[in-house]
Amino acid sequence: MNCRYCKNKLQHDLIDLNFAPPSNAYIPKDKLSMEETYYPLRVKVCDQCFLVQTEDYVKSDTSGLFDEDYAYFSSTSKSFLDHAKKFCNYVEERFELDKNSFVIEVASNDGYLLKNFLQKEIPCLGIEPTLSTANASRKIGLDVMNEFFGEELALKLKKEEKECDLIIGNNVYAHVPDILDFTNGLKTILKEEGVVSLEFPHLLELIKHCQFDTIYHEHFSYLSLNVVEKIFKSAGLRIFDVEKIKTHGGSLRVFGCKEDSKHKTSEKVIKVINEEKELGLNKLKSFEDFSRKAEIAKYDALQFLIECKKNNKQVFGYGAAAKGNTFLNYAGIKSDLVKVVFDAAESKQDKYLPGSHIPIKSPNDIENYDIDFMIVFPWNIISEISKLLEDKISSKTKLVTFIPKLTIHK
Repeated sequence: MNCRYCKNKLQHDLIDLNFAPPSNAYIPKDKLSMEETYYPLRVKVCDQCFLVQTEDYVKSDTSGLFDEDYAYFSSTSKSFLDHAKKFCNYVEERFELDKNSFVIEVASNDGYLLKNFLQKEIPCLGIEPTLSTANASRKIGLDVMNEFFGEELALKLKKEEKECDLIIGNNVYAHVPDILDFTNGLKTILKEEGVVSLEFPHLLELIKHCQFDTIYHEHFSYLSLNVVEKIFKSAGLRIFDVEKIKTHGGSLRVFGCKEDSKHKTSEKVIKVINEEKELGLNKLKSFEDFSRKAEIAKYDALQFLIECKKNNKQVFGYGAAAKGNTFLNYAGIKSDLVKVVFDAAESKQDKYLPGSHIPIKSPNDIENYDIDFMIVFPWNIISEISKLLEDKISSKTKLVTFIPKLTIHK
């Protein structure tokens, strides 16, 4: 395989998570006896540009990764809704958006973010390839195109005079197999002084805290600012500002513009790139012990669950998140060790987790079970989930997270 960015031959592994089904391919009960498709889940590091990327086995438009039954709805998380609202207020003020502006969001999901612009009467358009979430957006009055974004679609929109003042891509940049085509599309659709805003999990945090469960087939790239700056430059774009944000265990929000734009480049851009260099993200040595750390986290989790089983302790899970599916399938954990996973998303309830086939129930069913330990798979929102479960679990139930290390929360 060649690097998705610089086309250099890939020869170095970050981690091999064995075989797994797509992390969001939740299974209805009537399809439990049907064959599941498993793909190798391996991650490579380019020794030229240092883009970290999954090995090619699946394609987003053919594998069913983002099909009409896609079950991830952003509005399920209150903290994520609050984050989106705060972001919209911020960019409205910073870039002086009003009724004469035009905003596009790529991967607009169920309208969790764009609805804030709709309320402000700022013209906007969502681009969302999954039919289930696109339809949810339309129900709240949003204009949505049910397509994948790339340069071809950007050219089509440009011909229709739909160039934008702001194009947003939150948690989508890592999801695109052809990152150059996607980035060229961003430039194509921008007005001369338009702004690109992207949020993505920061590779620095993934490596630093061994967040290997954030690796799944839907994520093609794991991004540092240094690499993103290079990709932007290739497309004629410039990163002029960057912010560290807390979402997904530590992410970056970058603001970009056309190279000759008037936006002044912040010193924070160089500061974050230097932090990445200090950690060694531009050297292969920094990636060498990642796989071993993941193995230790897996063994610790298995040891804990097996001891619980031996001592007749009842273990359940909360959050049927993609990261949880990566962990469960990597560790080979099934319903004998984790009986049920509860999730607030109705699109997932009464289905089964891919691979592990652990049943998913509504949080309203928690009171029907005697629970000793509740594994919180979306560890990045443990605070939100702790508050949500306060009135649902008994005083004896303890919350547990597996990443970055096994922790039993009081």
